[in-house]
Amino acid sequence: VTPHLLHIDKYLTYMTKLQDKCSSEITRQRKKLKELSVSLKDLEDVDAITEIEDSINDRSNAFSEMEAFLPKKNGLYLTLVLGNVNVTLLNKQSKFAYKDEYEKFKLALTVILFVFSFTCRFLFSYRALDALFNFLLVWYYCTLTIRESILITNGSRIKGWWVFHHYVSTFLSGVMLTWPEGALYQMFRNQFLTYCLYQSFVQFLQYYYQSGCLYRLRALGERHNMDLTVEGFQSWMWRGLTFLLPFLFFGHFWQLYNSITLFRMFQLPECKEWQVAMCGCSYMVLFMGNFFTTLGVVYQKYMNNQEKSKTL
Repeated sequence: VTPHLLHIDKYLTYMTKLQDKCSSEITRQRKKLKELSVSLKDLEDVDAITEIEDSINDRSNAFSEMEAFLPKKNGLYLTLVLGNVNVTLLNKQSKFAYKDEYEKFKLALTVILFVFSFTCRFLFSYRALDALFNFLLVWYYCTLTIRESILITNGSRIKGWWVFHHYVSTFLSGVMLTWPEGALYQMFRNQFLTYCLYQSFVQFLQYYYQSGCLYRLRALGERHNMDLTVEGFQSWMWRGLTFLLPFLFFGHFWQLYNSITLFRMFQLPECKEWQVAMCGCSYMVLFMGNFFTTLGVVYQKYMNNQEKSKTL
């Protein structure tokens, strides 16, 4: 081992100790802030309480920014997939580069999936080619879930349903992959491939317009640098992206239509495949999650606008 490598190893060990010390200090300070917040109940001076609460919030935000650059324990999913490997990126440039690469990956695969689904739908009707398409979908959604988990660890604010629906999509694609060739598969095949074509088209629209909107909002300081494009609608999209809502709602109801079609097929006497019911349930979960989450965002934004108009 060269002296240069020994020096690097010594430096990395020292840096790891500093990171651990910083993490423990932040934990201790957060505990102190919590105790301080509880003790505020005994004060009677409203102005003093407000000033202290603002100071506590500022400190909490500062701690959160520090923690974004400190090693964290992986969540359950990342631990199962990668083990206890540290996936925290150490500087803003690395974090942003990984986020940018994630966005490019989504765009490239969206285009590939569009071309692939078009080929299967209109040019070639082979079960082996369909299986390859479904395998690509499984790999794509699995990769998205891993990359999103790493991005969340590094400060990206993608939460709730927009994370979970990729797990549902992975399961759905896996079930479609195992669906054997037969009359029922052929009955649903064209509807499924046409839906995939439309979904890829809408995802391309979302990426194109969301990335531009995020760039403007980040430049104005209104969005976080690690915010991502999502396959849905969030509150920050209200300015300039409401024209996407009809496309999104049409896609949501297409998922409902797929679910109803599959449940009707499941009632046929010749239906023996368990995949029919599983796909029907998956599409129903996707519809309910996508529709009610989007509807909730629209309703919340409408109520906020109503409150603002009353105060003016």
